[in-house]
Amino acid sequence: MTTPSTAPSTGDVPVVTLDPTGADHMGEAARLRAAGPVVRVVLPGGLHAWALTTHALVGELVRHERVSKDWRDWTAVKTGELTDDNPIIGMIKVTNMVTANGAEHHRLRRPVTRTFTSRRVQALGPGIEATAAELLDALPAHADASGVVDLRAHLSVPLPMRVICELLGVPDDQQARLRHLVDTIFRTDTTPEQVTAVQEDIPRFLGELIALRTREPGDDLTSALVADPSGLSGEELAGTLWVLLTAGHETTIGLITNAVRALLTHPAQLAAVLDGTDDDWARVVEEVLRWDPPIGNFLARYPLEDLEFAGVTIPAGDAIMAPYTAVARDPEQHGPDAHLFDISREPRAKHLAFGDGPHVCLGPHLARLETRIALKALFARHPRLELAADPAGLPPVASLFTNSASSLPVRLG
Repeated sequence: MTTPSTAPSTGDVPVVTLDPTGADHMGEAARLRAAGPVVRVVLPGGLHAWALTTHALVGELVRHERVSKDWRDWTAVKTGELTDDNPIIGMIKVTNMVTANGAEHHRLRRPVTRTFTSRRVQALGPGIEATAAELLDALPAHADASGVVDLRAHLSVPLPMRVICELLGVPDDQQARLRHLVDTIFRTDTTPEQVTAVQEDIPRFLGELIALRTREPGDDLTSALVADPSGLSGEELAGTLWVLLTAGHETTIGLITNAVRALLTHPAQLAAVLDGTDDDWARVVEEVLRWDPPIGNFLARYPLEDLEFAGVTIPAGDAIMAPYTAVARDPEQHGPDAHLFDISREPRAKHLAFGDGPHVCLGPHLARLETRIALKALFARHPRLELAADPAGLPPVASLFTNSASSLPVRLG
């Protein structure tokens, strides 16, 4: 729960403490919007940052030329306030295209854009459909004695996990290890010991993957990047693989889960989609991305000089957070009914679920494709699917970053 903080604020700017357990992302987002367009937030470890709570301001931020993506420009890093056992460290202290600026960002991004093309993603379609069918075949066997199946555990997680691991050449016996590493860096309720253990294992995992695909190259992105003539350094290659592996499936897990939850709690809209066309599934995906984005908050930018947003001066070196759940329902962009889920909505402005500007996400086409296939196949098999728990009581992923439920109990009908 977001609560007023007694920590000192800058001027009259409100200060709120974010809940590291992610218990109420949308309630927290509403309170951030109500606090004003620029808010001070308190992160795990007592770290202070800023949040811009409107669509327009976040759009301005991600395009600003005097804002850095490099975590080394955060004053809290320079002073040692951000410690290596802080639960947010795995989302901050990484070296790859996400944390690079300008020409360096383009250099690191270019090898991926050459290999991770829309054509390559579209070619994955039949394989994704086959994987979804296999998982759906197995769903009834996962039901408990009362007929309840955890759809997140048995569809939302394994589908994108298998797809990204196949795409990057991760062996089957390493998938559980990868999922543990990614789940832990996104969580913000972890202990210092858990944080340290995962931060030590990530480079080992990536080193083993690179060594494997160097010895045994295949038709996968890791092999292609290893052989790329642009010559990424070892650290750069590992960092590039890590962002592809993490962003390549964590977002999709939340997106599939949130989409099923939205449709089951809006039966009239589900009925309309079931009577509609494939285009309607695409509209579902876009409205879920807008209304209930799988990434709640993202700490991403550090001003290189004092900058003003909505009349508030943010000092150089402070961290600025993009609260995507807050801007997702900004009525200035999406109208007075922005809080409503409506797949027939004519968008007033594009959503920011995948970011924007030079650092816009590289993989939205894959997340969209996987989610459309999963939803269409699921409801074709189980048109009378229903939630087996109060949607308001679904346990959240314990994270400032991931906005989704950690389980989705359903009855197949």
